Amino acid sequence: MIELEVPTSTRQELVDITGRVAEAVKRSGVKDGACLVFVPHTTAGVLLNEAHDPAVKSDVIGHLEWLVPEEFTWGHGEGNAPAHVMVSLVGNSVTLPVSDGRLRLGTWQGVMLAEFDGPRQRKVWVTVLAAAQP
Repeated sequence: MIELEVPTSTRQELVDITGRVAEAVKRSGVKDGACLVFVPHTTAGVLLNEAHDPAVKSDVIGHLEWLVPEEFTWGHGEGNAPAHVMVSLVGNSVTLPVSDGRLRLGTWQGVMLAEFDGPRQRKVWVTVLAAAQP
């Protein structure tokens, strides 16, 4: 497992970590298999989405804010209840294919750390699993 440290700078944002995950895959030496990207936090997650157009990031965050408004009677008293709900919608892991020693993604896809309670220093755990050999 490789642990990445990812700083965030605002309360809610998507941080593109595709290059760092791809580098972890390369360093692993695994030729074919799967890459598990896991975020061990309850107010941050990880998702796969378009990484080319920066408007996609703001659209995703904006729609999540609309779906999970701050102005609600939240039972959780720490002030970050919406973040817990948002990460429940987004998830805290993705599994990605590895082929020929590289991370395999679609043309526009990127791996994003989803920050919902920042700014913070976040951890991302990357585990590369080798496919069984015949």
